[in-house]
Amino acid sequence: MPEMPAPAGMSRRRVVAAAALPLIAIGGRAARAAFAYKFATGQSPSNPINLRLQQAIDRIQAASDGQLQIRLFPNNQLGSDTDQISQVRSGAIAFLNVAASVLATLVPDAALVNVGFAFPDYAAVWRAVDGPVGQHILDRIGRVGMVPLAGLGNNGFRQITSATRPIATPDDLHGFRIRVPVAPLFTSLFQALGASPTSINFNEVYSALQTHLVAGQENGLVTIDTAKLYEVQSYCAMTNHIWDGFCLLANPAAFRRLPAKLQDIVRQEVARAVSEQREDETKLDGTLREALSAKGMQFRDVDAAAFRDALRRTSFYHDWGAKFGKPGWDALQSVAGPLG
Repeated sequence: MPEMPAPAGMSRRRVVAAAALPLIAIGGRAARAAFAYKFATGQSPSNPINLRLQQAIDRIQAASDGQLQIRLFPNNQLGSDTDQISQVRSGAIAFLNVAASVLATLVPDAALVNVGFAFPDYAAVWRAVDGPVGQHILDRIGRVGMVPLAGLGNNGFRQITSATRPIATPDDLHGFRIRVPVAPLFTSLFQALGASPTSINFNEVYSALQTHLVAGQENGLVTIDTAKLYEVQSYCAMTNHIWDGFCLLANPAAFRRLPAKLQDIVRQEVARAVSEQREDETKLDGTLREALSAKGMQFRDVDAAAFRDALRRTSFYHDWGAKFGKPGWDALQSVAGPLG
């Protein structure tokens, strides 16, 4: 087929560039999306955060009359968690969902929500993340050149899994080879409890467990289920040792290119997705234990207070209070009470 000549006043390069834009159907006719953005996430497609984000993306496309097209890339398709943080900062990715624990490699105060045994239940979590702790973290994210789109999502309370023996007491962690995220606070926590932690990006966790590079790992029940970690782990200790959140971020240049109305739509729909995902995750935490038991995982209820007391006998809380500094630590203790 012969090439079509460029319309008057338009170069062939601009014709080719325009042809590369995706077509969106609007009212029975084809229209070109003015903005085509990537949304990266490390979680599996079936994880509640991705299910809700895809719904938000669909609503954004409809509300924008097809002018903003966003494609979700789950399962670390665009790189490891740390790679994706670099890409959203550079503009290679417009939007990113990343765990607060991982973002802490760039925004140290994001790890305030990860302080060991700081929150006894979800009521305390929401008082913190929708209050002084969450606001403190969002302010710090803005200072490193990223735009927070909403409050923190729910990455759940984390439990310890193991392959060969159950974890029942703090003593069982002595010398235990456990995978932790690439996050200094997690490493510090398990070192203080006598374990031998190894930082591994999430996309490599299954193979690290399968090849016995590490004997165990720690994650929320939703992640244990959706990532099929029950296939390579036999035991789960219900420690609730850390709560983690999801941070929904945008590259500032990409976000500013959107008209104000589209920015408002994105913020509104992402905030709705976060609210719905929080409820999803909380409900799943109440049902997944039975589902994972049916898949062969053996559960053990432990005395979380014993683990916290063991931690208090170390310098963990004192050291992290000093690292976070008074504003962040005061914000945390205003909700969690005195630590250490």
